[in-house]
Amino acid sequence: MRQIILDTETTGLEPKQGHRIIEVGCVELINRRLTGNNFHYYLNPQRDIDEGAVEVHGLTSEFLSDKPLYEDIADELYNYLNGAEVVIHNAAFDVGFINHEYRLMGFDRPDMKAWCEITDTLHMARKKFPGQRNSLDALCKRFDIDNSQRQLHGALLDAEILADVYLMLTGGQNSLFAEEVELDITIEQKKFDANRPRLAVVKANPDEIKLHLARIEAIKKASGGLSLWE
Repeated sequence: MRQIILDTETTGLEPKQGHRIIEVGCVELINRRLTGNNFHYYLNPQRDIDEGAVEVHGLTSEFLSDKPLYEDIADELYNYLNGAEVVIHNAAFDVGFINHEYRLMGFDRPDMKAWCEITDTLHMARKKFPGQRNSLDALCKRFDIDNSQRQLHGALLDAEILADVYLMLTGGQNSLFAEEVELDITIEQKKFDANRPRLAVVKANPDEIKLHLARIEAIKKASGGLSLWE
């Protein structure tokens, strides 16, 4: 089962207004494990970037001036995504921009839905957590996923974070890596001396109990009331 977690950054919000993609980031999952076969490019949009967009992702026209054009990487991206399930947060936005880029090129199959399956994690989260905030940052907080490196939006970083969010939304997994590591463990049974001293029992003091209860409340809040330790 091959899945691609995808994110883009753009010059603005509307492709109909001539805005373009300036970064594409993807990570690959096979059988729900990261493979390391990532796809990432910064792109020269050949137009100005909205000031509000720069505040979100930090990408400037100067930085992108020597980067490839979308048409330079279009075939490689198509081949990378073709036939996969593509997982996107707020898919309508990214799919709309990617379709727009292929239409500008005169591509004969500009609609992504014709060559890959689209899964929207925003739609999934809204069904699972109705009436709650379901932004990527909010989901990271809810699932206790570390997104401390996300000072600005970035397509590859956001795709990596979204991979963790998607796996949590769909039941989690045992390993993020492509290959399992086999450990050679020999279990040796030992018997204790029947005359050994009794083990000391150290009970939590009142301050430790308060900290424990506060932690339980934090878990309940983050998990929507699904704490198992009450």
